[in-house]
Amino acid sequence: MDTSESSTPPETEADPDPQERHRRGWRRWAMDTRPLRRPAYRRLWSSTIVTAVGSQLTAVAVPKQIYDITGSSAWVGYASLAGLLPMVLFALWGGAVADTMDRRRLLLITNTGIAVTSVLFWLQAVSGLDSVAVLMVLLAAQQAFFGLNAPARNASIARLVPAQELAAANALGSTVMQVGLVAGPLLAGALIPVIGLPELYLIDALALCLTLWAVVRLPALPPLAGSTVRRAGVREIAEGFRYISRHKVLLLSFLADVIAMVFGMPRALFPQLAAETYAPYGEGLALGLLFAAIPIGAVLGGLFSGTFSRARRHGWMVIGAVVAWGASITGFGLSGSLWLAVVFLAAAGVADMVSMVFRGAILLSAATDEMRGRMQGVFTVVVAGGPRLADVLHGTAGAAFGPRAAVAGGGLLVVVVMLGLAAAVPALRRYRV
Repeated sequence: MDTSESSTPPETEADPDPQERHRRGWRRWAMDTRPLRRPAYRRLWSSTIVTAVGSQLTAVAVPKQIYDITGSSAWVGYASLAGLLPMVLFALWGGAVADTMDRRRLLLITNTGIAVTSVLFWLQAVSGLDSVAVLMVLLAAQQAFFGLNAPARNASIARLVPAQELAAANALGSTVMQVGLVAGPLLAGALIPVIGLPELYLIDALALCLTLWAVVRLPALPPLAGSTVRRAGVREIAEGFRYISRHKVLLLSFLADVIAMVFGMPRALFPQLAAETYAPYGEGLALGLLFAAIPIGAVLGGLFSGTFSRARRHGWMVIGAVVAWGASITGFGLSGSLWLAVVFLAAAGVADMVSMVFRGAILLSAATDEMRGRMQGVFTVVVAGGPRLADVLHGTAGAAFGPRAAVAGGGLLVVVVMLGLAAAVPALRRYRV
């Protein structure tokens, strides 16, 4: 950890009385809200609340509009790929940029860019342009701005809260994002028949304007004194990867997520399972429950983050969470009952929340400030890319071995590989904040 940084983040309030850290009764188990006592973090978090739901409105509206224009699910898939590549490239570059300039300024620029693209989405919908090419260009631009934005936003957290509150801060942010994943699509589905697609884009644009106000009120977050990073080119991006290779705990935190998501994310098989294994319950009901169960479990994990956010052995928490994820996915694969399957998937969601919280805390605490942007850029790519690789792997395995065998086998593989990695390389086991 960079000992050159001040132990007190900018614009923070005094730490609460030590006795308050040991809360009694139900409050001991509820969400750990200590970071919200920090005014700067509270502003950053409040902007996340607005965008978590608003961004999901556009995430639903774009594929809906493309399908309405083309009548083809293939074009919906092509649009997803059109957004993925710019996001990956600009997340890697954006991480390097976040290490060279005031992160607050970068957040203002990128949030403005995202808001402008939302306005353009609204204008093309209002005009009745009905152009898939325009939609794909706008989607690519918006995802590029998101790739630039995410590393700066995540890297800023370590400058706004003290090290012992990083896990709690990550839990608060992750919970809001998971709530958005559940509430946003439901809200979009309810609003589209009532107000139409153009107004859905407009709501997202207006919500993004509110986030700009919150970001404006953040303190300046320039590179710390002594930072040697002056530019953001290929060499600096490559140095980020070399930094990961030299710090095993960072490398292992990325590998833990790759193991969990690539081997153990079975969402590509949900439609087949809903149509075959859980058909007696109703295919539509089964499909909805399968897709909703993991985010709902993650939200529950966040709401009760007080049960784990004060843990100091962050490495063991990641190992345990990934193993619990794999075991839960295995249980899901073996479940013939829809309701038991939902319970296992919800348990997997809780484990995923714990893993996200402590992997994020490790990336912020184990890296120096001049490297945090690049670490968050790689983190953004891993989080976005892992589930997409899993879709290919599970789809192929499901066709070869059957969906339930593929799911259960993937879950077991997660457990075995994670335990083997933890046994072979002790850096993650030994890491504590």
